[in-house]
Amino acid sequence: MTYRHIVLFRVHDDVDDNRVTEAIERLRSLGVLPGIQSWRVELSLDTRKGRVIVEDASFVDRAAFEAFREHPEHTKTAETMADTSDWWIGDYETR
Repeated sequence: MTYRHIVLFRVHDDVDDNRVTEAIERLRSLGVLPGIQSWRVELSLDTRKGRVIVEDASFVDRAAFEAFREHPEHTKTAETMADTSDWWIGDYETR
């Protein structure tokens, strides 16, 4: 089963636009890690609740996702994102 992983990063109000751009580029760089079928990172067009970075990913299976979560590049990026945003995650499996 394909494992879907969607993250909405709500950027803190005090974070400047340059740091938002850097965060998006850093997140995009993760798209080459093993087990990823599709990977997209964009700044939401809807700003009513502030700036939101959308990460939309598919993994070959749950094991691939778990390996991704433990990958050093993902861990480092998560630490960086914690300085600039809060986030909500939606994960599910499809057939």
